[in-house]
Amino acid sequence: MKAPNWVASLILSVVLFLLSGFSAPVQADAGSAVEAARQQFNAGNYAAAISTLQATAPQSTSSAAMAYWLGRSYYEILDYDSAIAQLERAVSLDPKNSLYHQWLGRADGGKADRDSSFSMAKKVKKEFQQAVVLDPSNVAARRDLEEYCLDAPWIAGGSKSEAVDQVNAIAALDPIQGHLARALYYRKGLKKLDDAENEIRQVLSAKPNRADPYFEAADFFEARNQATDVQTAVQSAAQVAPNDPRLAFYRGVAGVLANANLVVADEDLKAYLASTPERSDWPSHASARKWLGRLYEVQGKPAEAAEQYRAALRLEPKNKDARVRLERLEKSSP
Repeated sequence: MKAPNWVASLILSVVLFLLSGFSAPVQADAGSAVEAARQQFNAGNYAAAISTLQATAPQSTSSAAMAYWLGRSYYEILDYDSAIAQLERAVSLDPKNSLYHQWLGRADGGKADRDSSFSMAKKVKKEFQQAVVLDPSNVAARRDLEEYCLDAPWIAGGSKSEAVDQVNAIAALDPIQGHLARALYYRKGLKKLDDAENEIRQVLSAKPNRADPYFEAADFFEARNQATDVQTAVQSAAQVAPNDPRLAFYRGVAGVLANANLVVADEDLKAYLASTPERSDWPSHASARKWLGRLYEVQGKPAEAAEQYRAALRLEPKNKDARVRLERLEKSSP
């Protein structure tokens, strides 16, 4: 006997409900895990973010977002091999995502630098180029590609003309970023520091409404030991982002460069170390330690300075400035 239509409909509804009951929690778990991991990542707790995502990963093998955040977390702890594996998975799951290609390029770059690998370096440029093709408005990817073209030897794809192409494209998208990109080209590509400084001053004159351009300007002036200009950039950053933790670092640097308010500079640098996680896009803790070393040298405390330089080198063995300063101190000590 054929079942009535309402019975068949009821059976179908029950089956669909049961099926959705099996699949929905997996999707929900993946989304919840990504959000929890993002919060842990932003707090600098990269190991916790990895654990959160790995706990859900077996049930969510098709989640590109999970693979991406795993890759980002591994990148921050300098595990470039694991970062590359996860970001390659993210790219394979979502091949048209510009951001995934960009961060895969950065992870490839970390490994290439660590291993001095020519073959890996060539992959870096390929990923940055793909990120730009997929999203021409991705200014960060264009900046990455520009810097690669300026840093790499020609045999690995370095090209000043390609760098200029990126500078012009960036300027058309965002004039402030265009000035920053052109400053980088003048500084790295042409070694014209005065022209680079002119571009940086145009950034300050434009009065950006975000802190990052001011901090990039502060980095430029820091490298030139221009204390007053660092202070100006930091004051401008404080107006648009008064609670940004990076302010403490740059205020400390400005104090050391100016040889003024050293007690406050000491407090600022220590506050930065105590209150911020290590982040690849923020001043490193090694750099803060190096500036504390410079501060103690100014104060005539060579033993304390040497201790800070050693701490900087433990965190960042390739920190050339810290190594040179430590060696000079060790040679001059009785």
